[in-house]
Amino acid sequence: MTIELDGSSLTRAQVVEIACRGRDVSLSPKALQRVQRAADFLAEKVSCGEPVYGVTTGFGSNADKLLGAHRARDELPGGNPEQHEGSLLEELQHNLLITHAVCVGEPLANDVVRAILAIRINTLLRGHSGIRVSTLEALTALLNRKVIPVIPAKGSVGASGDLAPLSHLAIVLLGAGEAFVEGERVSGAEALQRIGLAPIRLSFKEGLALNNGTTQMLATAVLALSRMESLIATADLAAAMTLDAFAGRSGALRPEVHALRPHPGQVETARHVRALLEGSTLVDIPYHLVPRFRTWSADAWSDPVEQQRRFDIGWDYVPPSQRHGREAFYQRFLPFKGGKKHQPQDAYCLRCMPQVHGAVRDAWEQACRIIDIELNSVTDNPLVFPDAENPRFIEDQVISAGHFHGMPLALAMSYVKAAIPVLASISERRLNKLVDPANNDGLPAFLIGNEDGTDSGFMIVQYTAAALVNDMATRAHPASVHSIPTSANAEDHVSMGTNEARHVLEMTEDLGHVLALELYTAAQALEYRQDMLNAARSLAERGDCKALAAKISNSPREDHASFAVFESEIRDLMKALGEAGEFRAGDAVRKAHAKIREAIDFMQRDRAMDGDVRRICALVASNALLEDRA
Repeated sequence: MTIELDGSSLTRAQVVEIACRGRDVSLSPKALQRVQRAADFLAEKVSCGEPVYGVTTGFGSNADKLLGAHRARDELPGGNPEQHEGSLLEELQHNLLITHAVCVGEPLANDVVRAILAIRINTLLRGHSGIRVSTLEALTALLNRKVIPVIPAKGSVGASGDLAPLSHLAIVLLGAGEAFVEGERVSGAEALQRIGLAPIRLSFKEGLALNNGTTQMLATAVLALSRMESLIATADLAAAMTLDAFAGRSGALRPEVHALRPHPGQVETARHVRALLEGSTLVDIPYHLVPRFRTWSADAWSDPVEQQRRFDIGWDYVPPSQRHGREAFYQRFLPFKGGKKHQPQDAYCLRCMPQVHGAVRDAWEQACRIIDIELNSVTDNPLVFPDAENPRFIEDQVISAGHFHGMPLALAMSYVKAAIPVLASISERRLNKLVDPANNDGLPAFLIGNEDGTDSGFMIVQYTAAALVNDMATRAHPASVHSIPTSANAEDHVSMGTNEARHVLEMTEDLGHVLALELYTAAQALEYRQDMLNAARSLAERGDCKALAAKISNSPREDHASFAVFESEIRDLMKALGEAGEFRAGDAVRKAHAKIREAIDFMQRDRAMDGDVRRICALVASNALLEDRA
């Protein structure tokens, strides 16, 4: 089950396997030959006295300083004599790491660090960084032996790459810094000792090879995009469950509609939601069949079994005198107003869901395209080309460039970052519509019976969703538009892509919470809708016209001239309900609803909801509701 790294074929899925599921890696022998060739080339150039940036010169604004053959002073106040063993070239690389490891904040999560290790190893295998095979093998040993260097989360500006966090990663190889081993936080020296490794001494350019590149932002982006993929699918599921709960309209999902505006994400979203709704008898049902909720009362149902229901149902009757000018409509639909409004379109949060979810999907796809390229790219500096044809100068083979600049990733993640609160916002709007009695198409206010006026139901669930959406919206400002120069203006434009990717990964958690709250609410609403419709069908199947008529408001008296018309039309309603068959949600929606009900009971009266919320959030985080995804 080991994943071979070769520098050219690493995928996002493999990174997730390594980071989240603990898969080991091996190094391609062919790639190691390239690595050795570049290291030998650098050693040869140094032995010939060639000036090479970052090898025989300082870094950044110190690039104009050539290293001498010996130190200007053998002893410096406050210095560490042991540090000065070996050449100035070794000291340069050593100092680069120990002085750049200055991040702050809580340590990065284990999965992020493992992703960083895997990606860094892969890029070094391209053979353009000058690292030795032995050093690369030591880095691989950290990954495979489950050593997790302690990397504080904040401190990278995203050019020259992720210098500070990658230095925290690399100093463990020197026996410095800290690492987690089997969950215990220990010194770097002890971590090496526990896995049987000796601290390494860095050779030419190895410090730069280890800490110069876009690796933290890339690792974070990969994990964020993996999470987003599941969340986009979850958003479709939540929307489908909500659409079923509304007995909504499917016309806005039809393929011929989206063929006229074929944005890929929009087309895919409409297809996916149609598949989730397959088998539904709730969507597109005639308006007149849908009763509205009435509060349960002792005389609501005559049958003792029916008395156990948690609701009453009802319709309003539209008498012939009020149908003038609408005769064509009432030839198609019966004159009963229940929960559904007589309009051929749903609210934007339902009708425009393919456009909104689809745009988020397209943002995700664009970011994936960028990340897939970056995963097998070389992002340190300078770049070593040992096999360059007809080189005239060392600059033809050791080239200073800007691949460490994280702007391609930063802008891609800015796009995703802006998309996250959009997806959360439309979810919250659907949730709000479910609990609002003025807009929930005949469902109970706040989805609770509230017979005694003491229950709040799902009222405050929407508050939490609103707070989360606001929080995500305030964090959606792109970090990538605000560069702050570093290194005495030698690095005068930076990407801030690491902050961008970190924000996106953090925001996915809150997005998951909002979608979980919608699913929690939609499950309650769906159960009410199905039960109310099936109660109406059951009433009709009894063939008791008077019992059904008792559910109709403003029905005419038996001695009224229009009663005969009413009686005929109530029989038509009874027949239509009886022939409708069982009312149920789409097959995939029902499976997801059943899984929610395994963890969370229907709420008939107010109860403590904190446990429910924890459980639904855990279900979404685990992707358990997506196991039968369409």
